[in-house]
Amino acid sequence: MPGDSKPPRAATGFLPARPLLLALPFLSLLLLLYVYSSSSPTITSSASTGRLPLPLTPSPPSPHIRMRAAARYGTYEDYLRHQLNKTLDPRLRRVWATRDWHRKVSTFARLFASLQREGLLTNTSRALCVGARLGQEVAALRQVGVANAVGIDLAPAPPLVVRGDFHAQPFGDETFDFEFSNVFDHALYPDRFAAEIQRTLRPGGVAVIHVAVHRRGDKYSANDLLDVEGLVGLFRRCDVVRVSKVDAFGLDTEVILRKKRSAAAAHP
Repeated sequence: MPGDSKPPRAATGFLPARPLLLALPFLSLLLLLYVYSSSSPTITSSASTGRLPLPLTPSPPSPHIRMRAAARYGTYEDYLRHQLNKTLDPRLRRVWATRDWHRKVSTFARLFASLQREGLLTNTSRALCVGARLGQEVAALRQVGVANAVGIDLAPAPPLVVRGDFHAQPFGDETFDFEFSNVFDHALYPDRFAAEIQRTLRPGGVAVIHVAVHRRGDKYSANDLLDVEGLVGLFRRCDVVRVSKVDAFGLDTEVILRKKRSAAAAHP
C-alpha cells in the first residue's frame, strides 16, 4: 500500500551496521557459490513466481534508440544467459568486489548525498537500485542513511541484492519512493524497462537514470541511446526534473524524473 511504512517484502536482511560494508562484497561472493551450486537462476515476475512470459512484444521502433541484439537471440532465455555471462564472470566479480568496491561506493554516496540536499531523496525513502550487480549503489544508499534500500539483478548478491529481472520487477505497484539505474543499455525491451520503473514507483517518486548518449556500450549492451529523448519519451508517466552531464563510470548523462501524481496528468 502506498501509505505503508513497512519495508518491501523482497528487501529483507538489511545491513545491521556500517562497518560490515567492508565485508559485504566478500560475503556476497561466498553466498553466490552456494546459491549457484544448488540451482540455476529463475526470473520472477511481479505477478507470479514463474518465468517472464515469452516472447515479449518487441519495443516500438524509435529513431532515438538503436537496438543491436534482436538478431542475436533466438529466445528470451538466450538473452538472459548472455547477460549472466557478464554478471557471473569470476574475474569481473573479483574486480567489483575488491578494487572497484570502495571507489564506486564512495562515488555513489556523493551522488545520493547531493540528491538528499535537493530533497529528491530522504532517509525514509524506500529505494531500489535496478541492475545492481553486487550492490555498490545499495551500500552507498545505506551509507548516507537510506536504510530501506535494496537492489535487483539476474544474479542475487545477498544481503544487498535480490534476484529479479528489470523487465518484470518482483515488486508490487507503487512500492518505492526512489529508483536508480545505470543499466538502461542492457534492456532488450526499453519500453518494458521504463514501464516497470514507473509501475513500482510511487506517485511523486523520483527515478534517476545514468546513460551513455552517442557512445557504444560493451558487447553485452542490447541497445545504443542516440539521443536522450529516446529515454525521456519512454517515461510518459513522469515529468523531467532535469537532464545534466555526469562522469559516471563510462556514462555521461543523468536523467532525473518524477512520477506524475495522477493518471490524468500522465495522459493529457
